[in-house]
Parts: sequence; C-alpha cells; structure tokens
Amino acid sequence: MNTNNFLNSLFYCVQVLNNKNVIAYPTESMFGLGCDPTSEEAVKKLLILKKRSIKKGLILVASQYDQIKMYINESKISIRKKNQMFLHWPGPFTFLVPANSSAPYWLTGSFNTVAVRISNHFCIKKLCDSFGKALISTSANITNMVPCLTPEEVFKCFGKNFPLLNGKIGNEKYPSKIINIINGKLIRHV
Repeated sequence: MNTNNFLNSLFYCVQVLNNKNVIAYPTESMFGLGCDPTSEEAVKKLLILKKRSIKKGLILVASQYDQIKMYINESKISIRKKNQMFLHWPGPFTFLVPANSSAPYWLTGSFNTVAVRISNHFCIKKLCDSFGKALISTSANITNMVPCLTPEEVFKCFGKNFPLLNGKIGNEKYPSKIINIINGKLIRHV
C-alpha cells in the first residue's frame, strides 16, 4: 500500500465524514460504506445509496470500546457476557447488544439492540481513530446485490468520484458473524 495515497485518502475521507457524507472503505472481507453514526442526515444519505430500509438497523464499527459504549446499555450485559465479547475483539465479530435509550433510531431500526464491532483491520482502525469515533459499517453495494471487493467495483456501483479510503480488504472470506450477546443466538454466519 502506498503510504502517501493512503494518508491523503484518509485525510479526505475524514473531511467527507465531517461534512455528513458517505465514504467507502476496506473492511475485513469487502468494501464497506460508512458515515457518521451521530448524523441522521448522513445515515439517510447512506440508506438512500444502498436502497436499504431504516427498519433494519445498522452496524457500528470502532477501533476501541470507548467509541461504541455510549450506544450500549451496559447495565443489561453481565460481566461474563462482556468478557465473552472482548475474547472475540478486536476481530470480525459483530455483537447485538442492548441499546442505550439515547441510541438513535436510525442505528437500532425496529429493534431494542445495536450491532457493534471492534475491528483489528488496519484501515478501519486508522479511520475511526482519525475521525475520533465509530462509523456505520455496511457492505458497499445496493441492497441484495453482491458486495464490492475492489475500488473499481465501488466506483462502478457508486460513481467514479465516490469518496474511497485507499487500502486493501482483509483476509476474511465472509462478512462478520453477528451474535446476539444476550441469548447467544447466531444471527449471521458463513
């Protein structure tokens, strides 16, 4: 990876995020679309791009727990369950956890949970740390279409000038597993 290209694209993507817009970025297994989870305007742009229902909720990805804990009702998660999450983090595991009452509806959808992941992917970590908070993480594609695996596919799907973090996807073959931390139910698996 060319360090200058990465740093230039990182700086640009953080500006785009701060302006309440959507970016594409490499994740563990594919390119993702992301935006500021605290901006209803940005999230609505993302949902329109993907043609995705707000009722489904969205995943939050972070480089550290402090970036997501404000969305979580920690009083409803036992120490044992919390430790279980941290055994899998950082890594390609998304957990459905009880949502804090202040978590915005555009994150939870029609549920009382929020989906969260702490990533170990270099690009995600740098992006979240540079932005200073968690990001929305959803596959870079139109709903029900194949996710984008290359920058070229992102540009073909969303336009040649779409804001993109210049980096490589990880080595995972499938999207992150989604596990309900309260009942242990596997929501999405390979």
